[in-house]
Amino acid sequence: MAKGNPHVVPRGDQWAVQREGADRASSLHSTQSAAINAGRHIAQSERGELFIHGQNGKIRDRDSFGNDPCPPRDRKLCFS
Repeated sequence: MAKGNPHVVPRGDQWAVQREGADRASSLHSTQSAAINAGRHIAQSERGELFIHGQNGKIRDRDSFGNDPCPPRDRKLCFS
C-alpha cells in the first residue's frame, strides 16, 4: 500500500500532520511552523509533496520533493 502525501491541517487549537486517506494524524504540534517542519521531513524522505492548509482548511501552499522531469519554476524564491 502506497503512503499518502502529508498534509498540515488545523486540529482544534493544534496543528496535525496527516497523510492523504488516513483517519489518524501522524503527529500533533502546538504551532503550524513545527507541523510544517515535521511534514517536510516526511515529504523529503518519501520524495512526495507537502500540502500546507491555512486556518480555514484550504490549501495555502505546497512543496514538492519528488522526481519531476519538468519542474515548475518556484516563484517563492524569485526576487525580481
